[in-house]
Amino acid sequence: MRRPLTQSVTDSSGSAVDLPVAPASRSLPAWLARIDAWMARPRSTRNVVLWLSVYLAIAANWPLWLDLARIGGAPSVYLRSVGGMALLLVAGTVALLSLTAWSRWVKPLWFAIVLLAAVVQHYMLAYRIVMDPSMLANASQTDAHEIGDLLSWRMVFNVMLVTVPAGWWLWRVRIVPMRLWTQTWRNLALCVGALAVAVGGGMAMNRELAPLMRNNVHLRYMMNPLATLYSGSTVALRPLLQHSRKLIPMTGGVALGATYAGQARPPLFVIVVGETARADHFALNGYARDTTPELAKRDVLSYRNVHSCGTNTLASVPCMFSPLGKTAFESRKDDYENLLDVLQASGLAVFWIENQAGCKDVCNRIPNAFAVNGLSPETKAALCDGDECLDQALLNGLDARLAGLPAERRNKGVVLVMHQMGSHGPAYYKRSPADVKAFNPECKSNALAECAHAELLNGYDNSIRNTDRVLAKTIDWLKSQSKTYDTAMLYQSDHGESLGEYGLFLHGLPYSIAPEVQKHVPLVAWFSEGMQQREKLSTRCLQGNLDKAYTHDNLYHTALGVMDVQSPSYKPALDMFAGCRTAG
Repeated sequence: MRRPLTQSVTDSSGSAVDLPVAPASRSLPAWLARIDAWMARPRSTRNVVLWLSVYLAIAANWPLWLDLARIGGAPSVYLRSVGGMALLLVAGTVALLSLTAWSRWVKPLWFAIVLLAAVVQHYMLAYRIVMDPSMLANASQTDAHEIGDLLSWRMVFNVMLVTVPAGWWLWRVRIVPMRLWTQTWRNLALCVGALAVAVGGGMAMNRELAPLMRNNVHLRYMMNPLATLYSGSTVALRPLLQHSRKLIPMTGGVALGATYAGQARPPLFVIVVGETARADHFALNGYARDTTPELAKRDVLSYRNVHSCGTNTLASVPCMFSPLGKTAFESRKDDYENLLDVLQASGLAVFWIENQAGCKDVCNRIPNAFAVNGLSPETKAALCDGDECLDQALLNGLDARLAGLPAERRNKGVVLVMHQMGSHGPAYYKRSPADVKAFNPECKSNALAECAHAELLNGYDNSIRNTDRVLAKTIDWLKSQSKTYDTAMLYQSDHGESLGEYGLFLHGLPYSIAPEVQKHVPLVAWFSEGMQQREKLSTRCLQGNLDKAYTHDNLYHTALGVMDVQSPSYKPALDMFAGCRTAG
């Protein structure tokens, strides 16, 4: 039997005493030294890939494991799912990283993958999002101000928890060099072996995994970093694969209708594209809080059963203005001219005013400007934080913008499109000025899950109140133009928002699994007396359709109907107001 280590010392009486001594290997510095020695051990690139794949599965996939636990219920049920998903995840990551297993010079690439996985995990945990191609495409459109709203010290901490251990190991580990041919066939063998394990494991556990993945499609986009790399590659390669896409003209046969013959006043139609507004947070639609006090005073029509084309701006805005409708738009092989092209081709003056990150290519072929451009220093200081402005900036200088349009077109009719910042999150509190904030205190953190739900709602509802004010001021401006124009306004949000329901925040989930609140959007219309007479619209009929089901598919045809633009692409059945026009 091994004797314990002792050290002989002399006590106060001069007698020798043996005291136990802790082995050096049991002290903290010794443990750290052993760990460091293990890290610095020479390894092949394939060995690094295997360890790194296991580490990522454990350290960067907590959203996936937690969601599986939530779905599975009892541990006896979900542990098998976790095991199957872990096998697929590790094998898939090994197969992917085997393509990079060449030399020590790929260490920065490996670290970049770990960093990406850590950042993605933070946002999946913070906002319950998934990294499908649509979400990545929408994220790629994010501007510097929106990025700033998403940064926090908590994000830095969460990312460091994942990246520091992996980064230290990658820095310390020594890569064993190998001849190119030997490295090539061994990497190929590792990749084929990993794929075989993934396929074999998937087939062996098909009984558990097939229904799980079929009923919970979002899980495939939570496999980190595989889903992120797949979605990112899809978004990056899509433009390269679309070089041969044609622009299909939709302006053939376009002409102004009979109402333009001898018109007393040309029409002036304002389309307001909202951002992140929920229909169920409009008091006009029955919401308990008074979020739309100004619109309630202005005889507007609020449609209560309207659904979006997508769950993010990049998907919804081009779809809104397309003649194709959601289904055909999402499956199209070529690009098509949109509503604005058709209106402009008819001879009308068309202008887009932008107060967000861009028009998503919808306004590329018509005159357009950012709301911040041309603001006086005093106005910019009052309304803007850098180049990010409150939506009141959209209304600034409207008279001058209108007067600046070509007179020949303006005398026929005008369509102005205003693209709001609206209720863009997570910094809802930034979307309303102080004098609009009726609900306090507000959540002022971009880690929404950390805020009290009441504070989160306060910030969001104040942003809706600001949209209410902007729309009311738009109507007031249109009224001021009534001696010169027959005026109308149509407001429609691009998508909705999750505010903590089911643990979800923000928006952008795949449409098939997105909750109703991300798809149910407000639509508000207003007609001046002159426009109503011009269009021969029945007020009773319009009010009787407020609960009828509509979608973004209706916008294209409704706008053509309002402006009386004749086009082969116009479908009366999709014109919201066609059934309310009386015979002349």
